Amino acid sequence: MRTPAGKECRFYYQDFFRGRSEQECRLIKANARSPQWQPKDCANCPVPDILAANSNPNLVLEATVKPGILGIGRHVEVRAFCSRHLIDVEKPEVGCPQCAAERPGLRELFGDL
Repeated sequence: MRTPAGKECRFYYQDFFRGRSEQECRLIKANARSPQWQPKDCANCPVPDILAANSNPNLVLEATVKPGILGIGRHVEVRAFCSRHLIDVEKPEVGCPQCAAERPGLRELFGDL
């Protein structure tokens, strides 16, 4: 679904059908330690870019809203985890290094053309 910032994100949900007014980020809502999500948090959220760059089904994301000083600088912080290898992923855009090492390269797939 398209976020208020205009990017596609599978964790964002909205329902304005027949007078309803629901908007939520299900990724942040799942984190009990995070402050409450606000629509303006989508403007600087890295999750849509991570999802566009990496489609690994084993990548588990956890997002937390970090408040800024005096309400300025509020941002979304994302942690990534590989559920297959049970390791933290430092660069979620790139993905799990062990999953990448297990995938065959072009040479293995096509041989020497």
